[in-house]
Amino acid sequence: MIYLDYNATTPIDPRVAEAMIPFIRSEYGNPSSGHDLGVRAKCAVEEARGKVAALLGCRAGEIVFTSGGSESNNYILKGVAHTFKKKGNHIITSSIEHPSVLNPCRYLESLGVKISFAPVDRYGRVSADAIEGLITSGTILVTIMHSNNETGTIQPIREISNVCRKHGVFLHTDAAQSIGKIPVKVEELGVDFLSLAGHKLYAPKGIGAAFVRGGIDIEPLIHGAGHEQGRRAGTENVIFEVALGKACEISESEIKSSIVRELTEYFYNNLKILFGDKVTLNGHPIERLPNTLNIGFLDHEGFAILNKLFDVAASTGSACHSGLTSISPVLKAMGTKERAARGAVRFSLGRFTTKDEIDSVLSNFKHL
Repeated sequence: MIYLDYNATTPIDPRVAEAMIPFIRSEYGNPSSGHDLGVRAKCAVEEARGKVAALLGCRAGEIVFTSGGSESNNYILKGVAHTFKKKGNHIITSSIEHPSVLNPCRYLESLGVKISFAPVDRYGRVSADAIEGLITSGTILVTIMHSNNETGTIQPIREISNVCRKHGVFLHTDAAQSIGKIPVKVEELGVDFLSLAGHKLYAPKGIGAAFVRGGIDIEPLIHGAGHEQGRRAGTENVIFEVALGKACEISESEIKSSIVRELTEYFYNNLKILFGDKVTLNGHPIERLPNTLNIGFLDHEGFAILNKLFDVAASTGSACHSGLTSISPVLKAMGTKERAARGAVRFSLGRFTTKDEIDSVLSNFKHL
């Protein structure tokens, strides 16, 4: 199996797995315990927190460990809505967000929160002007993903941040797809909140983090004992937190590598040679994640393409929607023509993808 579905999940990096082993075998202390085992576990958690913070360019105290991107998104959206309800009850998002943002928004809407959806252009980008046009005196939060999981299109978060700061509105970005692929620094982006997911970053599933800017206190999603400085109850998942810290440390040192970008461009250029004008690129041609190709095979069904590439793991859209044959809501929001949308296949490369694998896939395409 040739794995080209890194946007769905990544394999655990062997170096990450190695870092986990001591905390599986012998370092099993509870970080809240006062004895040596507990103290060592606590130190490991805080070291991991520091590594996550280093990758994002923030302070360690601004990182909250969670179970993943979905929990981080729910914690931030629901926390802001509850904590600042006296200030306003209006949240702005976009029509192409991940379900872990859209569904909490729908839940909040059922409680009386007003939700506005910013449109996107044909590349799947939200404009700062569109956001500003939706802001009202009751707006408390704008939540726009950093990059789209299906197309890889990167949003102009810095420009949106300038608008939010002008109007005194908080800004959250779901950066689960971007972290580890491109540099993401919270100060450069100007965000107040950010979500990340470990399993998109060569760490295990079931671990993530939320950046909450210092000085902002929001209601916890999970109540209990005072873990995570009272921001997220539950005994710390030391094994996975160490793994996430190691994954972030590796990404910090390797993120400037151009290997994945070059392989992705090589793959795309050869697909154009093979299919000519029978393929289109769904997403922005430049402002796009370096590993992501959402290709529209004209007059084909995406799932039929994948069925013929039986030894290739890829996706017909978001992994959360796999199995559906209807047009992706993301592509529909972009106004993608049905010929390209129905034939859409997302190929997402990663750290362990090789040129030989890409050549093998291209060879298979010749027989379609």
